[in-house]
Amino acid sequence: MSLLALRPADACETSVAWKMAMENTATPTALVLSRQNIPDLPGNTYQKSLQAEKGAYMVSRTGENPSMVLLASGSEVATLMEAAALLKERKNIAVQVVSVISEGLFREQSPAYQEEVLPARLPKYGLTAGLSVTLEGLVGCNGKIHGVDHFGYSAPAGVLDQKFGFTGEQVYEEIVRML
Repeated sequence: MSLLALRPADACETSVAWKMAMENTATPTALVLSRQNIPDLPGNTYQKSLQAEKGAYMVSRTGENPSMVLLASGSEVATLMEAAALLKERKNIAVQVVSVISEGLFREQSPAYQEEVLPARLPKYGLTAGLSVTLEGLVGCNGKIHGVDHFGYSAPAGVLDQKFGFTGEQVYEEIVRML
């Protein structure tokens, strides 16, 4: 890995990302932070966020036997958490939500850990405000990625989220159609 790129999902993950950057002496580190106000992930703590040092980890599971894995990095993780709550509440669909702070670090983990976080048997839904290609290697051919294939729009973040399908409600609807 020639650059350690870290895209944390909330304040706790940002603290861990800063720690990781300070400890990384092998490569340059990029902290990719949002300009938006991002809510802290429900139930997240600094201690739990230390799992981000493995590149990706499960931040939430809404039932014993999830039907799907939802994955994202940065601010999109909070949107997935909203969608996961709606899936459980409205359709009783259990999902596993994964924060991918660094795909490169995640790829360095054991196959057993990668399978625990992203079980091969489950379909995956990736959400990124960037290019879809950034999640292709994790979502695979049986999944779906909601990404952005354009650039240059300017408006308040909430307006853009609504317009381009980055709200919990819109993600919920897309996942229901997918299932």
